Amino acid sequence: MPLPKAELHLHIEGTLEPELAFELAARNGVELPYADTEALRKAYLFDDLQSFLNLYYSLMAVLRTEDDFAALADAYLARAAAQGVRHAEIFFDPQAHTARGISIGTVVEGLWRALAASEERHGVSTRLIMCFLRDEPAESALLTLEAARPHLDRITGIGLDSAEVGHPPAKFREVYEAAAALGLRRVAHAGEEGPPAYITEALDLLGVERIDHGLRALEDPDLVARLVRDRVPLTLCPLSNVRLRAVDVLAEHPLPAMMDAGLLCTVNSDDPAYFGGYAEDNFRAVREALGLSPERLRELARNSFEAAFLDDDEPRRARYLAEVEAYDFPES
Repeated sequence: MPLPKAELHLHIEGTLEPELAFELAARNGVELPYADTEALRKAYLFDDLQSFLNLYYSLMAVLRTEDDFAALADAYLARAAAQGVRHAEIFFDPQAHTARGISIGTVVEGLWRALAASEERHGVSTRLIMCFLRDEPAESALLTLEAARPHLDRITGIGLDSAEVGHPPAKFREVYEAAAALGLRRVAHAGEEGPPAYITEALDLLGVERIDHGLRALEDPDLVARLVRDRVPLTLCPLSNVRLRAVDVLAEHPLPAMMDAGLLCTVNSDDPAYFGGYAEDNFRAVREALGLSPERLRELARNSFEAAFLDDDEPRRARYLAEVEAYDFPES
């Protein structure tokens, strides 16, 4: 059994495996421009973030009904459980679906059907985080938050994703203030392709409680000191960083230096169907490429539960942390 862990940076649309894509395409009468699953899998190769996003959004055409979104989420949760995930905080992108004529209710209720059954079916507790597309206008984010109001009993927090460069966090200050007033938790992608200043802006102007990625934080010593002092979690995604060329090779990933600096780092899979690995695959990859000791891996798992939005269920957090401490690493 893999090391118990929480996954805090996971885009549910990014778990669409080629087999499920073809299954849903057939169900919904969508013609994919690929001969078969193998041809589609070969297309999961990217030069940069934008080339990935182009394919990512085009494949969403197969997601049409509540059943489709439930199938997508249930397939992820089954894989996550097999990889030691005990708690998952799942991102979804409503604007990518409403732009195609799919209502936000269809998306949320379909996902929720799988999430509500997850503990019984997979032993995985869940939270749902609604992300705004940062390359869309801020007004669109505000309209999306308004449309989500009937479903906020299903949604724990908000996030900010998609193309980072040229879309600073300040653009979304108003919608984050509105979300805070509604009691929603707040996270944002920052410092993946964008500069460390975007991380500072997300903290100061959006009031975020976690930074998704934060890869470039080390470039600003004052920012590092602040993140360490305030125990702001960073949800790093190592295999994603390599696939999207944020890091040339995994052996050069700054994760060890970030941990040495005292940053509260977690390891996650981001868009695992596209980036070659789910949660434990990322743990295994950093262990091998970076020579992380079992205790370093335990620290990452511990951090994941400490950073999770489990404030409403501290006994559960304590149980998960106890599982991490009790875990016996297999002899290598």
